[in-house]
Amino acid sequence: MLSKIAKYYLRPFGFIPLKDVHLQKNKVIEVSGNYYSNIELIKKEKRRVSRTNFLVEDFYKLADNDKNLQNYLNLLKNKNILSNCILKKKKSLIFSILNITPDSFSDGGENLNFKNNITKAEKMIKDGADFIDIGGESTRPGATKVKPSDEILRVLPTIQSLNHKKINLSLDTRNSSTMELGILAGVKIINDVSALKNDKKSIDILKKYKTPIILMHMPGTPKTMMKYTNYFDVVLDVYDFLEERIKFCESKGIDRNNIIIDPGIGFGKNLDDNIKLLKQLSIFHMLDCPIMLGISRKRFISSINKNSDPKDRLGGTISTTIHAMMQGIKIHRVHDVKEVRQAIDVFEKINEK
Repeated sequence: MLSKIAKYYLRPFGFIPLKDVHLQKNKVIEVSGNYYSNIELIKKEKRRVSRTNFLVEDFYKLADNDKNLQNYLNLLKNKNILSNCILKKKKSLIFSILNITPDSFSDGGENLNFKNNITKAEKMIKDGADFIDIGGESTRPGATKVKPSDEILRVLPTIQSLNHKKINLSLDTRNSSTMELGILAGVKIINDVSALKNDKKSIDILKKYKTPIILMHMPGTPKTMMKYTNYFDVVLDVYDFLEERIKFCESKGIDRNNIIIDPGIGFGKNLDDNIKLLKQLSIFHMLDCPIMLGISRKRFISSINKNSDPKDRLGGTISTTIHAMMQGIKIHRVHDVKEVRQAIDVFEKINEK
């Protein structure tokens, strides 16, 4: 029996290629279109964490005698993670990054020319992007806050032009005024790195327009976040934060079907934190929301491989993307659309039945 004073988490693992699922029969669990042979039961009680690994068939037997375990299991099994929101597509989605900023870590200053932005975005769509994620404020470590008025002036002309071309757009902002003008100009999804903590009016804008929101984990602000890397358990801490943010949104009238989550790789995390999160991404399926992952050209890749230039991190971006796909992640925010789309398509082809 589960303890009433402890908190529990389930993490599916042991990826099985679709072509081999028939060999397993009732010994696997389906999560987000993937199949897994094992489940880790994680128990957190005060400042103590214990972990127990089960074969799926053994966990099913255990859950038969425990209603709470059965409820946890039902959050995972037989679920297509993208079937209940605006992103209705069985296969993986790419959000391509278009930063209209002078100081972003990878492409700062490259996209300040309006005409070039339009050409670049059209190429991203041609190369396989499903959405263009437009941002007017750098959120790299140490970045200072941009005035909403300046942010709006940076992004709005591009949003209006791309919407006229019927290109799907998301808007990377933590300011309610930018959100509202972006939505009115055609933005379909808001991507807030502060998970709606930066601007109290943001939740009202989302409710008013019924616009989907991406909630990302970040401690503090971009300027201060690297000072907050002292976690009890980074995976469980990020999980609990996102769970609280989901409940907050629902309490304010936001439909859960309009919520996407992002563990925030690199935001207030050191190398060890990022690796732990990447190893255990499948735990976030228990939150019953689509999961976005932004690992493109991130610094942790250079910490492993010693390539300092962000544009030299394509190999690490692709390998991490494929690793994430094996854990059921279907939304990928990237810079290098053509190469990552090729990697995703090949993986999905190899893994199909």
